[in-house]
Amino acid sequence: MQRWKALAVPLAASLVAALTGPTPATADTPSISIQNNATQPVFSRAEAVKQTVFVEVAGTDSDNDGRPDRVAVDILRPKETDQGLKVPVIMEASPYFAGGNDVGNHPVDVDADGNPLPAMSTLAKKLDAEPFDGYYDNYFLPRGYAVALVENLGSGRATGCPTSGDVNETAGPKAAIDWLNGRAKGFDAEGNPVAATWSTGKVGMIGVSYNGTLPNAVAATGVEGLKTIVPISAISNWYDYYRANGGVLAPGGFQGEDLDVLAKYVLTRQNGQQACGALIDGLTTGQDRVTGDYSPLWDARNYMNDVGKVKASVFLAHGLNDWNVKTKQFAQWWYALAKRQVPRKIWLHQGTHMSPFNFRAAEWLRQLHGWFDYWLHGIDSGIMREPQADVETAVGQWGRYRSWPLPGTATVPLHLGSGRQLGPFSQPRAAKESFVDQKARTAEQLVEATGEDPNRLAYLTRTLPSDVRVSGTPTLSVRASMKDGASPYLTALLVDYGTDVRPNGTLVSTGQTYCYGQGVPGDTGCTTLRNLGTATTPYKIVTRGWLDVRNRHRPDKTEPLRPGKEYTFSWDFQPTDYVFKKGHRLGLVIISTDVDFTLRYPPGTTVTVSPGQSSLRLPLVTPWRW
Repeated sequence: MQRWKALAVPLAASLVAALTGPTPATADTPSISIQNNATQPVFSRAEAVKQTVFVEVAGTDSDNDGRPDRVAVDILRPKETDQGLKVPVIMEASPYFAGGNDVGNHPVDVDADGNPLPAMSTLAKKLDAEPFDGYYDNYFLPRGYAVALVENLGSGRATGCPTSGDVNETAGPKAAIDWLNGRAKGFDAEGNPVAATWSTGKVGMIGVSYNGTLPNAVAATGVEGLKTIVPISAISNWYDYYRANGGVLAPGGFQGEDLDVLAKYVLTRQNGQQACGALIDGLTTGQDRVTGDYSPLWDARNYMNDVGKVKASVFLAHGLNDWNVKTKQFAQWWYALAKRQVPRKIWLHQGTHMSPFNFRAAEWLRQLHGWFDYWLHGIDSGIMREPQADVETAVGQWGRYRSWPLPGTATVPLHLGSGRQLGPFSQPRAAKESFVDQKARTAEQLVEATGEDPNRLAYLTRTLPSDVRVSGTPTLSVRASMKDGASPYLTALLVDYGTDVRPNGTLVSTGQTYCYGQGVPGDTGCTTLRNLGTATTPYKIVTRGWLDVRNRHRPDKTEPLRPGKEYTFSWDFQPTDYVFKKGHRLGLVIISTDVDFTLRYPPGTTVTVSPGQSSLRLPLVTPWRW
């Protein structure tokens, strides 16, 4: 029983789905129940069959022991599947089921050449930091679904080695899908062959964070049988998780983490260090924390390369305040899926690195149920006729839209000007302005005041005469020079100045209990309802963008700068959907070191900006008015 509570593990869940009709049944064969175009909870969670299968990952021997790697797959399915019922599978693949190791992060204070100074960051404990409530077994199994948990390579009872996102990790859950479709070998604990005779072969993957990333990765292989994925706070390109525009960058809250740290964290298999130590040491060397350049190592972890192979439908969810898996991860995936007209749906919420189930459980389950019924059981649930995008603009304030970015969005330039102004009109003769990088102050400290500050430049609009909504990916072009220091970073902050009630990254209990599914001893099938927490603040950093100026032309090539020479630097912010309210001021703050995200070079770099040759470009839903 305790093993199956792993469904409540924070970071992941996965689903199996396909657009096919319900399995034909004879008079003696159990079948699902459909009422009002929805599967009904007629099967017993308490009497479900539990089964563990070890699936062979053909062609993959990442630990070089001369045998194909294997992954452990724990299965929970209706007992009626032993009587001829065939069901689709909701799959959760994860390297976290067996917990994680204490691993030191890399130092982020570096010398002028980018070499780390002797220090170690605090230990990374991601699993403890991200609570997650499980619901797949209680809610979906009674409605005619099986649930499968796949331990990723190098973790728990699996063999092989973790390598943080490349093809051998994708091979594990892909092999599990192949086994469900009769294309791969599976064995019980005694080594006897096992076949998935109860499976329709239709699989849907779902998960949060790493466990949401694996569905993206597997979908990008085009594997047959994977009918839908639900990636939540998921990665689409690992380079953009640990790097940005040529620079070394941390996931929010985990300064100094990198590919090798994560691999060591999830290396929980037996004899892991002995089997995988050399492979992980290769990650340490290959990831390159000095230049931050894009390389073949990162290209092997870029699922955008294979988005054209995606056959599964995609129901994507992401927090607009997620600074761990940043919003570029969902947006670039979404843009590419849209270009290829992949069937898709999106939820964007005001939370951080979390599932919508944590604070909008009933509506999330309603839509997810309709989605799985449609893609896995072939039931016309009506979900595909509903609006494509659900977007939360303020805590508890949701809108439904035909698409995202919102229809009618157009890019509008705002120009930097004299007197630290930001507005619709260019001021080509505006005087140059300078600041000095100081790594001791956080971005939040640097944006708090709107007056003069020697360590940043701030450009603000006049008081907004009406609401301004940004929907999409802002970009910035800055004409600037750098000298007298070592920091290669330019950091841009888009700031909302104006006192308001805003989400603060917490969850607050309502005191109400919501029972969403069938309970069993130790697992009630109920949860406490929660809302996103709020706080009244004078400003908000809406989104950020980073550039290593040595990579001003391309992320895979470092080009030195001539001190004091002006260059045009252009880079992107993290995508967002945000309403700047009437009476507030929209601000652009430019700094160098971002203490919580970038490497920290010795202070002292002087950055001089030419405002008249610099501009901010915003994707606005409504025209700019003054």
